[in-house]
Amino acid sequence: MHSLWNDAGAAACGSEIERRIYTSRLLGQDKSLVLHGGGNTSVKLTEQNILGEDEQILYVKGSGWDLETIAAAGFAPVRLEHLKKLAQLSELSDPEMVNQLVTHQTRATAPVPSVEAILHAILPYPYVDHTHADAIVSITNTADGEARIREIYGDTMVVIPYVMPGFDLARLCAARFAADAGPNTIGMVLLNHGIFTFGQSAKESYERMIAQVGRAEEYLKRNKAWDFAPAAVTAAHGIELASVQARLRADISKAAGFPVIVARHANDKSLAFASRTDISTIAQQGPATPDHVIRTKRLPLIGRDVAAYVEGYKKYFIEIEVQAKERKTMLDPAPRVVLDSELGLCAVGKSAQDAGIVADIYDHTMDIISRATALGGYRALPAKDIFDVEYWDLEQAKLRKGGKPLPFTGEVALVTGAASGIGKACVESLLARGAAVVALDLAASVVSMKSGANFLGLQCDLTDEAQFKQALVQAVEKFGGLDMLVLNAGIFPGGCRIDSLKTEEWQKVMRINLDANLMLMRECHAFMKLAPCGGRVVVIGSKNVPAPGPGAAAYSASKAALNQLARVAALEWGSDNIRINSLHPNAVFDTGLWTPEVLAARAKHYGMSVEEYKTNNVLKTEVTSRDVAELTAEMCGPLFAKTTGAWLPVDGGNDRVI
Repeated sequence: MHSLWNDAGAAACGSEIERRIYTSRLLGQDKSLVLHGGGNTSVKLTEQNILGEDEQILYVKGSGWDLETIAAAGFAPVRLEHLKKLAQLSELSDPEMVNQLVTHQTRATAPVPSVEAILHAILPYPYVDHTHADAIVSITNTADGEARIREIYGDTMVVIPYVMPGFDLARLCAARFAADAGPNTIGMVLLNHGIFTFGQSAKESYERMIAQVGRAEEYLKRNKAWDFAPAAVTAAHGIELASVQARLRADISKAAGFPVIVARHANDKSLAFASRTDISTIAQQGPATPDHVIRTKRLPLIGRDVAAYVEGYKKYFIEIEVQAKERKTMLDPAPRVVLDSELGLCAVGKSAQDAGIVADIYDHTMDIISRATALGGYRALPAKDIFDVEYWDLEQAKLRKGGKPLPFTGEVALVTGAASGIGKACVESLLARGAAVVALDLAASVVSMKSGANFLGLQCDLTDEAQFKQALVQAVEKFGGLDMLVLNAGIFPGGCRIDSLKTEEWQKVMRINLDANLMLMRECHAFMKLAPCGGRVVVIGSKNVPAPGPGAAAYSASKAALNQLARVAALEWGSDNIRINSLHPNAVFDTGLWTPEVLAARAKHYGMSVEEYKTNNVLKTEVTSRDVAELTAEMCGPLFAKTTGAWLPVDGGNDRVI
């Protein structure tokens, strides 16, 4: 642990709220303290209300906000005195607790306060910090965790046995704090949960957190339970293992009832952990902290037998649900973490972002389990306690905040010729519909064209079969499989009549526009065959297929052959639940081929203005890359679910095509 406090940075804070934001972000920057919305912080202030009266207000982190990026809007201002009175009640249901928190805020637009707001309120310190520090949890998640914590901290920490977060925890903490806190008390350790520190200033509370977690780290080091250098493992990469991963994704998607992203992590640490001889024992105890269950499920899948995992989850639900105060509806029984000696760690999520969160959480969980095991044995909470959090309405609400998923959520699309023009627009249209997108192009700019968890840009020469296979493996490792393929890459050579067409020029056009696409379809077939919602291919053809023009023999013939190839594939692959359709755009001028100079010259050649030339079709409308891309995306969606082998013009109406 190292303090990130900087006097200059702190001096720039002009108010207590700004200092609260500053130290909250310092905590959030350290992933060994909090992950993805975990932890919470607060500050107590006196403010004047609209009547001119002084009120004590607790500013506490709002539910769903992340400490690393929290802003003033992320803190919910709640009347402190009311919270203190709530803590004196003998009982308070979860819905009523949330109602009381929300209705006693001083800002209507504030987020829902943290479920631990009452706990923050009863602690008699202006600043309170709470984290789920890896080092603390590594120690508490052992058979003698409480004794070890007392050995480390003595009377500086009040020790709280595990109670589910919310009202009951707040009442217990109030009682234990009143009974056990003394002049040396600077925090609390909540067993199997995390650590609280408090102080009179932002700096004091923050630096106490760093120092106390540091003491836990030193304890682990002294007991040889800190650093574990994994043995170097040669990870396998290739089409065969990618096929295994895609099959795993298909099985998990079927179990979940919706398509999922399955991201493979084959680093030394993950492979070594998944290959441990005791993995079936240490990884089947439960999560490091109960709140992780809403992301990771209670247990990971060991190996690839998804059906057995599903049966185990159903048994877990049936056995514990009967003990619940209220009836529960079972969530999907699919795993979110897979540990496999060949694949390493596979993180499962409804989206690439969700899978990333799962991977981050389990990366830290592996450290916690390894350290606790070295201390004498990792021990998580009983399944009943984990179930209560997994099926707790307040935790489930965090996952529902995203609303209705986008139509291609959990699906993977691959787009060729993606760095510009129609290809780039297709990437944007597919991303906008929630797909994870793999973008391939000969141009290096494709790599950094977009950012975000759901985008992978790869420079690739599609005429090089080995290069494409490597790109396909990378795509599957990152996202788990392939659902949609957009064949857009191609070249349009300069005008040349047949009597002047050189053999090498003809072959070059055929190699790129036809042969490469045959290879792509062939190599992608096995993966699209496993697509949870069926595979989809969209071929970006050309007006020259139904209406060729002079001087474009190679281009017209290559696109016509590609269109015929697609029709044959539609016949052959229908039984594999793969549909293939073609679009034939014309006069799409917002691409790299059409510079202002070229456009002006062509318009002049036909005796038109540029605007007349751009709208020279039956509907007198301009066709853009986005127009083609939007129809491409729709052809992958439910509107075209019963269409295959079709070809559709996107040209504003061309009289020769009509």
